[in-house]
Amino acid sequence: MNLAMTAIFSDSLAMTGRSLRGTSRQIDALLTSILLPVFLMLLFVYVFGGAMNVGTDYVQYVVPGVIILCAGYGAASTAVSVATDMQLGIIDRFRSLPITKASVLVGHVASSVITNLVSTALVFGVAFLLGFRPNAGFLDWLGVIGLVILFMLALSWTATAIGLSVKNAEAANGATFIMLFLPYLSSAFVPTDTMPGVLQPVAKHQPFTPMIEALRALLLGMPVGNSAWIAIAWFGGILIVSFLAASILFRRTGN
Repeated sequence: MNLAMTAIFSDSLAMTGRSLRGTSRQIDALLTSILLPVFLMLLFVYVFGGAMNVGTDYVQYVVPGVIILCAGYGAASTAVSVATDMQLGIIDRFRSLPITKASVLVGHVASSVITNLVSTALVFGVAFLLGFRPNAGFLDWLGVIGLVILFMLALSWTATAIGLSVKNAEAANGATFIMLFLPYLSSAFVPTDTMPGVLQPVAKHQPFTPMIEALRALLLGMPVGNSAWIAIAWFGGILIVSFLAASILFRRTGN
């Protein structure tokens, strides 16, 4: 058992390193996943922030939404990377090697999470320069980190399943549009109560809103309520379903 676990860890670590090296060579995708969320935050704070009435400084309000959007862009890059490996036959080559087959997918997901964490740290750094001042205590920060990692894992496995199910990188890029669009239709940038009546139920009951509300409450030292548990239920379920879907698709593509 120990030898098997060691092999899985070693192979996954090697595949993660390989994915990270590939990401570092894709300058356009790297800039999109890391720098674009920062540019969007600057845009919302300095261009739209003065017109927003959210009951506090807009930078205090918008940071959780930008973090979620940041993970969405990173996950979209993962779908493209997986689809590219499939299209070029690289995954088939890995199947012929004496390595743990699941490590190929784990490497893509781990690389996505690491890249997203770097991007998130950069967003926080820029937010502090813009005046973001969280009131979170130690346990609150642990909650933020846990929720963010759960969110990243769920989206990364979803992106991996998408990358395995499409024919090429272009299709993968298009199929991840929903992950980039839904944060805009949530409480990320404006309160849901300010939206037109027909959109309010959609914005309030989609999975991104409770995640954003939970992060915002934890960061600002506000009551979390049920939002954290709802977010965990949503993205815990998405993680399980997407992991199973990716596993099934990976086995089917090998037949």
